[in-house]
Amino acid sequence: MSGGRRISDLPVALSHERLPYSKGLMARALMGTGLRPERAYELARLIEVALLAEQSGEETTPEQVYDVAAAVLAQHEDETAVRRLRRYQGLQEIERPLILLVGGATGTGKSTITTEVAHRLGVTRVTSTDFVRQTMRAFFSEAFMPAIHYSSFEAGAATMPDLDPHEAEIRGFLDQTRNVLVGVRAVMERALTENHSMALEGVHLVPGLVPSTLDGAIISQCVIAISDEELHASHFYVRDAESAGVRPVEKYLESLPEIRRIQDFLVKRAHEAGVPVIENRDRDESIDAVIRLVLDTFERTAGSS
Repeated sequence: MSGGRRISDLPVALSHERLPYSKGLMARALMGTGLRPERAYELARLIEVALLAEQSGEETTPEQVYDVAAAVLAQHEDETAVRRLRRYQGLQEIERPLILLVGGATGTGKSTITTEVAHRLGVTRVTSTDFVRQTMRAFFSEAFMPAIHYSSFEAGAATMPDLDPHEAEIRGFLDQTRNVLVGVRAVMERALTENHSMALEGVHLVPGLVPSTLDGAIISQCVIAISDEELHASHFYVRDAESAGVRPVEKYLESLPEIRRIQDFLVKRAHEAGVPVIENRDRDESIDAVIRLVLDTFERTAGSS
């Protein structure tokens, strides 16, 4: 190896800049294809060995690093993994921004899933419709725009007390959603204007109401759901612990019937609009499902452009 380049001198394939090869970045790329973290790091080490064996004295391009990675995946995984890596490569190289929209009722795990998917895909901007709602609350008083001042599952009872409770529940939620989506559309337009990818999650991303296409961007949308009521309820204990009681479990368990009726509404709207519904029985499987959805969306969009 005397006189040859060290592996740290090899540029990694995960940036338009020339950077030293990083097993961490390569592992993230492999996780972006749906591989589990431990397997991704194991393969990243094998790719490093293969890159060292192929050193020719010339600068290795990002495309060549991807080629070596694909060869390693073909040897140690399967063609599906190779195909996903090539989709991931294309997603990193495309000039249009990716906008990932993850809807779902309160407590379905959409925030956790969205954050992890964004990390694995290299998307650094992640926000929520609740953040948009809270921002709007600072500008619009309760007297002027009452719906945004309540939780999604409380808006109907608080703003439409004279209606049948079940009818008020959905109408109040939709009233809140239409207000919040004004801000959501502004966030999406800014992402397009600034040409940056982003992930947005929230209960207000109602299929059929949120824009499903945006000229100049790739939009991938899904809804996260939990059919099992006990599993859904268990998520609120985790939220309570992680928020140090800021999100008290009792409040959400008492409102679970309302929350699940909103989930039923979202799932129905998703089926009507052709938006995939991902059942969150297992976090890792759900993350993988969203990643597959994004890569499939990219392939369809790239093929039609």
